[in-house]
Amino acid sequence: MAVEELVEIKFRLADGSDIGPNKYASSTTVGSLKEKLMAQWPKDKDSGPRTTNDVKLINAGRILENSRTLGESRLPVAEVPGGVITMHVVVRPPIHDKNNDKLKEDSPTKGGCACTIL
Repeated sequence: MAVEELVEIKFRLADGSDIGPNKYASSTTVGSLKEKLMAQWPKDKDSGPRTTNDVKLINAGRILENSRTLGESRLPVAEVPGGVITMHVVVRPPIHDKNNDKLKEDSPTKGGCACTIL
């Protein structure tokens, strides 16, 4: 039976702090990686994500897709044997409804513009 390759990853947050490093199987999906990241999120940080859709993981300048595995995402593991991969974490800020001064649950329109055509 073949031994599955483990990938050591640390997550760099916007304030420069890190979560990890931890080892993950190359068959781990990016979506489940986000769930694990949210479970490890520091409780003292106010800007934490509410859902996995609020989190973007960036590696080597690419945003990783939730449905792909770490192996499919072609992480540069072979370039640094035994090295730790740093993934940058971007959290979508909450959207405020200016009329009600409440947080909106939905994201803006698909094109990013909530324009009214007259």
